[in-house]
Amino acid sequence: MIKFHIQPDSEIPSSTQLYDQLWFAIASRQFPPGYRLPSTRQLAMQTGLHRNTISKVYRQLEDAGVVEAQPGSGIYVRSQSTVDSSRPRLGLWDQFPKAREVVEGGLDELLRQGCSLNQARALFLAEIDWRLRCSASVLVTVPKQELGAGELMVRELEAALQIPVQLVPLEDLDTTLSQTRSGTVVTSRYFLAEAEAVAGPKSVRVIPIDIYDYGQELELLKQLPQGTCLGMVSLSSGILRAAEVIAYSLRGDDVVVMTSQAEDAYKLNAVVRGAQTIVVFDQASLPAVKQAIASAREDLIRPPQLVMCENYIGDKSINLLKRELGLEDG
Repeated sequence: MIKFHIQPDSEIPSSTQLYDQLWFAIASRQFPPGYRLPSTRQLAMQTGLHRNTISKVYRQLEDAGVVEAQPGSGIYVRSQSTVDSSRPRLGLWDQFPKAREVVEGGLDELLRQGCSLNQARALFLAEIDWRLRCSASVLVTVPKQELGAGELMVRELEAALQIPVQLVPLEDLDTTLSQTRSGTVVTSRYFLAEAEAVAGPKSVRVIPIDIYDYGQELELLKQLPQGTCLGMVSLSSGILRAAEVIAYSLRGDDVVVMTSQAEDAYKLNAVVRGAQTIVVFDQASLPAVKQAIASAREDLIRPPQLVMCENYIGDKSINLLKRELGLEDG
């Protein structure tokens, strides 16, 4: 039974304190629909309030549509009450009509077992967190300094495989694998040895993938007129650093190179305004580039030419993963 506490020295009237506590018990479903409220005698013994005061509080709850009196039986929480109108609206309730019944039923059972609301929330969140970790059958791992490239891999793998993919920094891979029941680690061939050193002792397989070779973009770079300002945009700072080095090694000072990550609005705006050609290294960055061009259009004599790279992960690697994971069509 819930313990109600009345503070006699409070500025809040005792009847209001009891009303608020009863309302909360009903709203939080510690007193679920159909629950018989304690008798006035029981509450009087627990709180020290006069039974007439408690009867007055019960009448107030009845007037509010929260409870109903059943002559000769007692006071019961109504199955549909105005308390429901105070619940937060969640669109998922409409998407999953039976969800509220399932959630409320499970929570009511935990409360009947003596669990507090905070304890019930901790139990639900712990179970959800565990299932989310276990549901990621593919773990993409790259060093922390290359997380942008890892994010590209995750986006393309989720789209191609249609299963959850989790990005894990290589530095945190050991801890993650200790908490995951099963999984497949995916990484670039550049980081294969490091990933295998962590995953091997745990009997977790590591599959290397081949990254797009950017052959067409290299040919474009070689053919750019002298003095061209070339912009490069990607989610990955590592890709941009490598591309900048390659550009200078091939063209030296013949071509001016400007780079920006997609989320850096200041640098991206500078690239859009200064470059005649912009190479976008990943689909995820394309909307930001187009938006920046649209915003600067009035100031541009001629919009820059956009060159969109192919997918970061090659089709051969995607097909290999599908075979390894048993996801091939048919």
